[in-house]
Amino acid sequence: MDKLLEANALDVFYTPIYMKKNRPAIKLTFLCSDKQLEQLEAILLKESTTIGLRKYQTERICMQRSFIQVSLPWGIVNVKASSIGEMKKYMPEYEDCKKIAQESGMPLREVYSLVIKQLS
Repeated sequence: MDKLLEANALDVFYTPIYMKKNRPAIKLTFLCSDKQLEQLEAILLKESTTIGLRKYQTERICMQRSFIQVSLPWGIVNVKASSIGEMKKYMPEYEDCKKIAQESGMPLREVYSLVIKQLS
């Protein structure tokens, strides 16, 4: 996973699955652009135990993204701001919120709420 992400895969994730004869396995999925495909395939074949892979072409829709910062009394939280048309979404960075929650003794959910409240 780390090597694929370092090579600029758009996303990498694992899914527990069962193969033939009900054998447990892990399915590794990565998303990438066409120009990254050969490099990422080579990494997967070199770094894992697989002897082959299946690939599917798909389409992806992305909201426009930018980053903003929200200042709380306990520190700064980076927030990913996404939009498409009139729709807007805000996602506070987990690690920033986690740090504030740990240092302040506040529940993580409350830190998220304070950040979102400032953006409303």
